[in-house]
Amino acid sequence: MFSIFPIEGGVCAANGFFADGISAGLKPNCEVDVAFIYSTSMCEVECLFTKNNFYAAPIAHYKMQEEKLKDDFKTNFVLINSKNANALTGDVGIMNIESIMSNLSKRFTEIKNPLMSSTGVIGVQLPVEKICESLSKINLNSKNNDNAKHAIMTTDRYPKSIAFEVVLDDNRSFKIGAICKGAGMINPSLATMLCFITTDALVPKNNLKEILQKNAYMTFNAISVDGDTSTNDTIMLLSNGQSGIYDKEAFSFALYKIMEYLSLEVVKDGEGATRVVAFEVLEAHSDDEAMVCAKALSNSLLVKTALFGCDPNWGRIASTIGASGVKCDAKRLQIFFDKVCVYKDGEIYFDRDNEEKAAKVLQKDSYKITCKLGTGNGSFTAYGCDLGHEYVKINADYRS
Repeated sequence: MFSIFPIEGGVCAANGFFADGISAGLKPNCEVDVAFIYSTSMCEVECLFTKNNFYAAPIAHYKMQEEKLKDDFKTNFVLINSKNANALTGDVGIMNIESIMSNLSKRFTEIKNPLMSSTGVIGVQLPVEKICESLSKINLNSKNNDNAKHAIMTTDRYPKSIAFEVVLDDNRSFKIGAICKGAGMINPSLATMLCFITTDALVPKNNLKEILQKNAYMTFNAISVDGDTSTNDTIMLLSNGQSGIYDKEAFSFALYKIMEYLSLEVVKDGEGATRVVAFEVLEAHSDDEAMVCAKALSNSLLVKTALFGCDPNWGRIASTIGASGVKCDAKRLQIFFDKVCVYKDGEIYFDRDNEEKAAKVLQKDSYKITCKLGTGNGSFTAYGCDLGHEYVKINADYRS
């Protein structure tokens, strides 16, 4: 058994990790726009990336390093820039990363096998000179999680970070922390965001990918804001092992709580979002079909706009289920807004009283829409938000 406690420090909380944010002039008014994460010892690293076929240059560079170094693939430094995605930039985009990494390694002999991540506008080459000039501002001894989490933000309304200390029954402990950004281009195919997780737990390399993938399935792979999958999605897990402690069950649970919190924060921060909604699908033919159905609901623009208007239009829910391609039968379907049943087994329960009750549910900041398909035992819950005027405004002006 184990206990888990929230602590301060975010991505700097684990032993041996440092981070900060600096200004390279990519954002106006000298705002921080480049973050770094540094470990005093080499880290095992595992990543999950976007499913977009046009993945960005930092992802291509990571995969090249992984293939080149194979079993020796470790790092102790990650550089993250905002405002520029370095995506669809061809070979030049990768060369620009290599130039920045080379500059880093020359300035700081402590840095080994540095990696890069980017977020921002697609189709623009990195301002290499600006970024390289800013590297002189890096202090590897800095523990400034606040600057780091602000530096990676783009359209986010607020920064996102969290950290835990996990104490085992014998009083040995390890720490885990993270920073994350994401608000738009969020789709359940990893989700469009950057998330960096650090831990001093001594996690075996062969456990990292398994645990990361399992927890992503129920968290970042289950959220949607607008149904668009970006070119830069990254979840990066760094383990430096400095605590010397590892318990698989405890680590997996702590990682899940980190990823659950941050993924729901991304939905809550959805561009212009006013509500967070859980789409729970039960009694599906299989878990996979439940997932397809739940994600269809969380992605539907018609459903999202109804949620924005607090309109309990259950017909849009039913229509989306029928269009999702899963096995379903109108005579077995049940639809609930929280505990308010509006449709059950072919019968409509949408009189004036129930409509008013359902409308009150939709006025809450968060609630659950449950759909029972009656075709099996499969289940899955996806998370989404409403979609309104502010989303259009933000994305119409994104490059400015």
